Amino acid sequence: MTLAPPEQVLSTLRNDGSRRWITPRVSRGRYLRRRAIVAYVLMAVFFLLPFLRARAPFLGIAGKPLFLLDIAARKFTLFGFVFLPTDTFLLALGMLFAFVSIFLFTAIFGRLWCGWACPQTVYLEFLYRPLQRLFEGTFGRGGPARKTGIGRKVGYFFTALLITAIPAHTFLAYFVGVENLSRWMRQPPSEHATAFLVMAITTALMFFNFYWFREQTCLIACPYGRFQSGLLDRQSLIVTYDIKRGEPRRGTVTHLPISADVSEAHGDCIDCRLCVATCPTGIDIRDGLQMECVNCTQCIDACDAVMDKVSRPRGLIRYSSQAAMELAHAPGEKLKTPGKLRFRTFFYPILLLVLGAAWIAVFLSMGSANVTILRSAGTPYTIVTRGNAALIGNPLKLKITNRTDETQSYAFDLADFPQAAIQEIDNPLTVAAGASVTESFLIEAPPAAFTTGKREVWMHITDGHGFSAKRLVKLLGPMSGSTGEFTTDNRSQP
Repeated sequence: MTLAPPEQVLSTLRNDGSRRWITPRVSRGRYLRRRAIVAYVLMAVFFLLPFLRARAPFLGIAGKPLFLLDIAARKFTLFGFVFLPTDTFLLALGMLFAFVSIFLFTAIFGRLWCGWACPQTVYLEFLYRPLQRLFEGTFGRGGPARKTGIGRKVGYFFTALLITAIPAHTFLAYFVGVENLSRWMRQPPSEHATAFLVMAITTALMFFNFYWFREQTCLIACPYGRFQSGLLDRQSLIVTYDIKRGEPRRGTVTHLPISADVSEAHGDCIDCRLCVATCPTGIDIRDGLQMECVNCTQCIDACDAVMDKVSRPRGLIRYSSQAAMELAHAPGEKLKTPGKLRFRTFFYPILLLVLGAAWIAVFLSMGSANVTILRSAGTPYTIVTRGNAALIGNPLKLKITNRTDETQSYAFDLADFPQAAIQEIDNPLTVAAGASVTESFLIEAPPAAFTTGKREVWMHITDGHGFSAKRLVKLLGPMSGSTGEFTTDNRSQP
């Protein structure tokens, strides 16, 4: 026999373990209007971004996509600039910058991202739930406002599935480009089976999330709420209930005429529970800061409307901080706001400046090509006979990645070391647009250059169109400067 828990464990879970379906009541107010504007602007940006092209010829990015993550070709295009797999240091700096930005943003504004800009919240609250209310007429946590027939349920199911295909295809355009996507949509799936399968899986996952899983993504799958204890502090902005002003509660709204004044012996909260009925994750904000709260502000709009009706000041539930809520204040007094300047809000911006400056410095030093010189595996050097002269040959590999949109020819020389020569490689070396070429070659130098067993030389690489790079090459050779110690097994003929 399984014992039922004495109290509710999760807002989406009943005591018997079954799921409690949440259909939150819509509380219209100033914050909902603002969130709606932000949500629909973000949706428009999401749908339009794959179609936008960069228009900056002076930067060499005219006509390139503004945002394209071409995994198959192993290159990302961000704001018209192309990034390749060799740009791992830039990627690392960018990820560190993003993480620190999240830390700073959360320390100041709390979970504002979750309630205002997260795609899960934006699409669920401003697309799928309005669609469900249109078909089923649901409101509050009590279920549907009227009995929903099978026809309405089927209509909602297929309409939601059809609508899901639109953002799913848009999401795919971020990885394959709108031109490929447009062509594939006009062709049978058999001609692009892999892309069709990816699109179908993406649509199915999105539909499963927004139609069935819904708020449980925030409560179970998303780690952000679990990290908030480490990201927030007592001065961080949160949606909170003013317990000093609200308690003790005045019973329920059914026992209080809507026009009656709240007695001085009671707090301003009349226990109408509209803040619970309107919460998209089903929590009671009056219980304090909770992991499930996504700062959607629906409880603020609901409570402000009730306070207007009972002639009490707004702000019983409001944006504030734990530290500000602990400060005593009288009703009607100007509400105190959380402080912004503290150690983490001072340290994080400095760290962001350092990371941002490092990223810009690396980005500006990239050039139109990536050049890497590596030693070949095996014998560090050999004796090469050229005519009557014995030379020391160092086997190396040259890797050139052409970052431009045109085929380039790269010439290289050892201008600072005229006694040496580059052999066994085409010079200049032709590399196609966006391609990467790796070629083996030899640098041959006289034995006298290796009196200490090594010699450092600079290799110059140019393309004749403004690109120029220098790479330091460490050559190895005999310690004595002569080749008498080597047998004929060390020698190779050209």
